[in-house]
Amino acid sequence: MSLDATRAALHPHESRQRLEHARATRLAQLQALNETGQTAEDHLLSVQKAAIQRVLKEIDHAFARLQDGTYGTCLGCAKPIPAERLEILPYTGHCVSCQRRTAS
Repeated sequence: MSLDATRAALHPHESRQRLEHARATRLAQLQALNETGQTAEDHLLSVQKAAIQRVLKEIDHAFARLQDGTYGTCLGCAKPIPAERLEILPYTGHCVSCQRRTAS
């Protein structure tokens, strides 16, 4: 899929909506965890909060890429990220191949 095809498949407005939904969902999850009444020393709670905060940072970076026109382009190989991947993970900055390499 060409870069133009990826961008056409995910209109910036749709991408922004997906990112806003992802952010709102994570903020609601974080609020729910804060309202559980469990202490911050609870290991599982700490891990969950850290994971949500990490995703929130990724969402912020995705908003910045959307703003500067690089959204939808892999940060690893500079090829287009498939529209299907962006629909599932709107905040991803990597194609599947590059994500696997960074996870290793």
